[in-house]
Amino acid sequence: MNQPTQNATPEGFSEEELAGWRTGRLFARPAPAVGAAPPSGRAESVGGDAGAPDPDEPVLFVPEPLPAGPLGLVVLLHGARSTPADVLPLLEDQAQRGAFLLLAPKSIDYTWDVIVDGGFGPDVAALDSALVEVFAQFEVDPDRIAVAGISDGASYALSLGLANGSLFTRVLAFSPGYFAQGHREGRPKIFISHGREDRVLPIDRTSWKIVSVLTRAGYSVDFREFTGGHEAPADVVELAARTLRP
Repeated sequence: MNQPTQNATPEGFSEEELAGWRTGRLFARPAPAVGAAPPSGRAESVGGDAGAPDPDEPVLFVPEPLPAGPLGLVVLLHGARSTPADVLPLLEDQAQRGAFLLLAPKSIDYTWDVIVDGGFGPDVAALDSALVEVFAQFEVDPDRIAVAGISDGASYALSLGLANGSLFTRVLAFSPGYFAQGHREGRPKIFISHGREDRVLPIDRTSWKIVSVLTRAGYSVDFREFTGGHEAPADVVELAARTLRP
């Protein structure tokens, strides 16, 4: 899949889409599958050739065996200077056991657009394109679509989740730093975890404030502090993943 570059002017898109991407809005929506599903039990580039995932392309993990009926979907966002292959193991076992799809996109820059430039745009457009392809191949349950991430990916997951509450029913944020202000819609349920000894994104400057703001704004927030640093321990990931299962 060819992703827009930071300086590219996308062609073939409506003014509504271009304006929406700049506010973090995603337009792709699930519909009955019309194409043949790819083999399950493996991760492959979305829109790419079969084989090893391309590090610059979105990667899709499909559980095996593929269950009947609509599937859950989690968009999983990597941290700064990372890749889809790096972050996929965070939820891959959970996706296999919970029988949900796992889509891991790649940021166009070293991290996500709103963090690099202070505004949404190319990464939202690229993710929208990847979601269109996934929704065309699989029947996805609209009540089981989540966005998740760790570190910068957690900040971006919160930012996208709050801007797209009509698409994402849940947000899983492991050690976030902040969330972007702007367009809000819906009321996704939010899971946040953070280590008390985090030296990269100290909890008192980040999640404590984030949880306070979101709670006051009326969001349902499940906040889990743990003894540890900038990480997502297996037991915490298990707690978060329980909300993704049928």
